[in-house]
Amino acid sequence: MGVQLMGITHAKQKLQRSLSAKIAGVLATSNVPRGHIAVYIVGEGYRKRCIIPIAYLNHPLFKGLLNRAEEEFGFDHPMGGLTIPCSEECFASLTSFLSTTS
Repeated sequence: MGVQLMGITHAKQKLQRSLSAKIAGVLATSNVPRGHIAVYIVGEGYRKRCIIPIAYLNHPLFKGLLNRAEEEFGFDHPMGGLTIPCSEECFASLTSFLSTTS
């Protein structure tokens, strides 16, 4: 009886940790405006979260960046968002260009 109770307690703790992680993920994405997506740009030693319009995802230049991200990170994104290997300056130039062409 004591062994079962300890097993139930352990399972309950794991479930609570899992649920709190999922809730934290939802809260982190809740401040993204409708029609936008959060992406993480990753360079040497840094990671920065950026919010971009979903329309950017269809642009050929951005698709090239997404292909590079797929090659480097695959489809498993442990941060919960789209991870893009790019310098901050390069990403700023790209999004600036895309905002003028949209």
